[in-house]
Amino acid sequence: MGRVLKPARVPPPGRILSQELESRGWSQGDLAAVMGRPQQVISEIVNAKKQITPQTALELAQAFGTSAEFWTDLETNYQLHRVRSRGGDDAIARRRRLYELAPVRELSKRGWIDDVDVLDDLEREVCVFLGIASPDETPKAFAQFRRGRQRDPVIAAQVSWLARVESLARQHDLGAARCQADQTVPGLLALTEHLQGVQGVSAHLQRCGIRFLIVPHLSKTYIDGAAFRLDGRDPVVAVTLRYDRIDNFWFTLLHEVAHIVLGHGDVFADQVHDQDSAALASAERSATSHARDWLIPPEAFAAFVAEADFTRSSIRRFAATVRRHPGIIVGRLQNEGHLTYRQHRPYLDKVGGLLAATIDTAGPAIGAE
Repeated sequence: MGRVLKPARVPPPGRILSQELESRGWSQGDLAAVMGRPQQVISEIVNAKKQITPQTALELAQAFGTSAEFWTDLETNYQLHRVRSRGGDDAIARRRRLYELAPVRELSKRGWIDDVDVLDDLEREVCVFLGIASPDETPKAFAQFRRGRQRDPVIAAQVSWLARVESLARQHDLGAARCQADQTVPGLLALTEHLQGVQGVSAHLQRCGIRFLIVPHLSKTYIDGAAFRLDGRDPVVAVTLRYDRIDNFWFTLLHEVAHIVLGHGDVFADQVHDQDSAALASAERSATSHARDWLIPPEAFAAFVAEADFTRSSIRRFAATVRRHPGIIVGRLQNEGHLTYRQHRPYLDKVGGLLAATIDTAGPAIGAE
C-alpha cells in the first residue's frame, strides 16, 4: 500500500516577515517605525497572534517593496491550512451528496421523507426513499425520461417523483380484478362525456388490473404522466395533473394507458404536453396517435374541422355527437391551432377537485408550474 500523502506545512506569515527583517538587518522596532505602527502590532504578527489585514498588507508591501497580494495570499493560505489540518466534520459534503440525489427539502415538505435533523437519519431516509443502500450509490433511473425542447428538467427530481409513484403502487391493493384487457379503453371512453366521469377512472382501471395514481409533480420535473409495469409484471399508470384541465387529463391518461395496452416494454415518464412532435420516438408517437384517435374519432374530427365553424353551439353539437365533453374538443382544436388558447376557455373545466380522493394527499395543491 502506498504512503498516505499529507498536505505540506504552510508557514505562518510571521515567519516570512521575520526572514524579511533578518535579510535587511532590521528589528521589529525598525519596521514599526517605518510603518508608523506600534511595535506590539509587528510582534503579534511575527508570533501568529494577529492576522494580516488588507490595510496591513498594503503597508507591508510599501515597506518591503512587494505586492499587497503577496501578504494577503500568505495569510489566506495559512488560515486555510490551519482549518484543513484540524480534519473534522464532513457534514457539508455529505449533505451536498444528498441534495445531488434528490430535492431533499421538497421531499421533506411533502412528507415523502421524515423531517429529521440528525444527518445519519437523513441519509437513511433518502436512501430508503430512493431504494439505494448508501448515498454513494446512484438510484436506478428505470424510466426513459422524455421532454420537450422548451424545458430543462432536473433528473434527480424526476427520479424522486417516480420513486414516490413506485412506493405508492406497491401499497395499492387491486382486489379481485374483473374486466378484460380489451375493455380498458372502451370503459374509459364511456366516462368522457360528462365532467363527473373522471371520478370513475380509478375504479374502472382497478377492475382492469391497472394501478392508477395521481401524484403531483415535483418542481422542475415537468412530468405529465408515467406508465410502467411494477416488477415487470403489474401495470401502473400515474398522472400529475400538472395542467388541471379536462382535456389534458384525458389525453395524458389515455396516452399512458396506450403504453400499457400496446405492450410497450419500457418505463415511460412523459411530458406529453411539452413534446416536440418531430422528435418523438416510435413508442411515443404510437401512444400519442392512439390517445388522440381514441378520444375523438379521426374521420368525424376531420369532417368537423373541414366545416371551420368553431362556435360554442357547433362545438357542443359535435361533442354530443361523439359523446365527449366539449372541453376535450376545445383542447384538441387549440392544440392543433384551429383555436387560440384564449378561445372557449370556459369549456376547459378543472378536474382536480373531483379527484381529491385519488390524489396523493402528501402532495401540494394541483396546478401548472
